[in-house]
Amino acid sequence: MIDLRSDTVTKPSETMRAAMMSAQVGDDVYGDDPTANALEERVAALFGFDAGLFTPTGSLANQLAIRQLVKPGDEILTETFSHIVRAELGAGAVFSGITTRTWEAPRGILKAADPLHIARPHSGPYQVSTTAIAIENTHNFGGGTVQSIDEIRRLRDESLKFEIFMHLDGARIWNAHVASGVSFLEYGKYFDTVSICFSKGLGAPVGSMMLSNKERNISARQWRKRYGAGMRQIGMLAAAANYALDNNIDRLSVDHKHAQSLAQAVHAVADHVVNPVEVETNIVILNLSGLLTDAADLSASLKAAGILSSPVGPKILRLVTHLDISDDDVAKVNSVLPELIERALEA
Repeated sequence: MIDLRSDTVTKPSETMRAAMMSAQVGDDVYGDDPTANALEERVAALFGFDAGLFTPTGSLANQLAIRQLVKPGDEILTETFSHIVRAELGAGAVFSGITTRTWEAPRGILKAADPLHIARPHSGPYQVSTTAIAIENTHNFGGGTVQSIDEIRRLRDESLKFEIFMHLDGARIWNAHVASGVSFLEYGKYFDTVSICFSKGLGAPVGSMMLSNKERNISARQWRKRYGAGMRQIGMLAAAANYALDNNIDRLSVDHKHAQSLAQAVHAVADHVVNPVEVETNIVILNLSGLLTDAADLSASLKAAGILSSPVGPKILRLVTHLDISDDDVAKVNSVLPELIERALEA
C-alpha cells in the first residue's frame, strides 16, 4: 500500500533502528537517562529555550504547555480548526479546566488582528480572562499552511502589552522551517512554550517535546508523571529523535515536492479541487464539492488501487507525503487519482 493517510505512518529506517539499539539509557523518571537528557538540551537550545521535556505524544506536549500558561477557568484562544481544539478530545477542559475560544481563518492562516479582536485579558471577577493564544505552524487541517513570521511577530508585540502568553503547536515546525527558511531560533523567540514532534515528518517511531523555561519545565515534569507518562529507559526513543534531527530535516523538501506533484496532477483535470499555489508543505487537501463522489467513496476507490488516504470531512480528502513515499509511489498516485476525479466529473 502507498500510505498517504498521514506522515505519522512512517517506519524507522534500519540506520535509525541501529542508533536506537546502541543508545545509552537510564531511568528518566529519576532524570538518569543520558540520551534523553542530551536530546532535551539539544532541542531547547535549537529553539532558544532553557529546558525541554520529552513526551510520548504531541497532544501531551501541547497539554502540558498550555497548563503552565492558563489557570483553571481562564481561557486560551486558538484557530477554529487547530489541533488543540479539534484533535485532542477536549483535554484542556478535562484535565486542566481551561476554557477555549476560537477565531476562524481561511486555511488556518494567522492574521494577528483576528485573535487580538476577541482577546479579553484581565476581565475581572465576572467574566473569563484571556491568558494565552495558541498558534499552529504548520496548520494541519488548513492544509499544511506556513504561518507568516511577520504576523507572529506582530501578535507577540501586541499580546505582550496585555500580558497574554503565546504557545506554538509546532508539530510540523520542521516543515515550516524548510518551506520558509525561517530559523528555529527566530520561531522560538516569540513564544513562551513550544511543542514539537519527532514522529511525523522526521520519521521517528514516537516522541514529542515541550519547550519552555526551567521553572515551567519542572512543573510540567510533575504533571507528566501525574498524567501517567513518566517513562523509564527512553534513551532508545530519544536516540531515534536525535537521528531524525541529524538526517531528516533537510530532506523534507522532497516531501514538499511530492505534495506539489500530486496537487498539480489533480489540478490539471479539476482545477477547483485543489490549488497547487496553496500547497506549501507536505499536505494536500482535496475539496470534492461539485463532484459526484464524496471523500469516503474516493478513498475507497483509491484503497482498491493500493493507495490509502484520509477523509477528513464529507467532501474533504487529505493526502500527506512523507519519507516512506518514493518518486515511483507519486507517479502511481498521479496515474490513478486524476482519472478517478475525472470520472467523478463526467458521471
